[in-house]
Amino acid sequence: MSKQAAPPPDRADVPCCAPLAQRRVPAGTAAALAPAFKALGDPVRLQLMSMIASAEGGEVCVCDLTPAFDLTGPTISHHLRTLREAGLVDAERRGTWVWYRARPALLGQLAALLTVEPAG
Repeated sequence: MSKQAAPPPDRADVPCCAPLAQRRVPAGTAAALAPAFKALGDPVRLQLMSMIASAEGGEVCVCDLTPAFDLTGPTISHHLRTLREAGLVDAERRGTWVWYRARPALLGQLAALLTVEPAG
């Protein structure tokens, strides 16, 4: 029996809301988006997310991510799994390597929630 990870939750269908500087975030939205913010709260995961989101062609192989850190492969895999479980990235195995790509809809929701309008 093969161990295959469940697909990450799709938070793109979570109705986003007004920026938090304008109005209180609804409880359901806060509960749905909090795991993504929590996942990005780690410096290594934030760097990994940046590398994945900015990758040329929209995706990056784990073989290109691991050498950028002074961490073991299993540690990098743990961080990538956390990003995947939070719904921030998708992963696809191709042969012996796994390729990652950002989920822009969720990133857009996080960004919209943190938008602060300049004082006018």
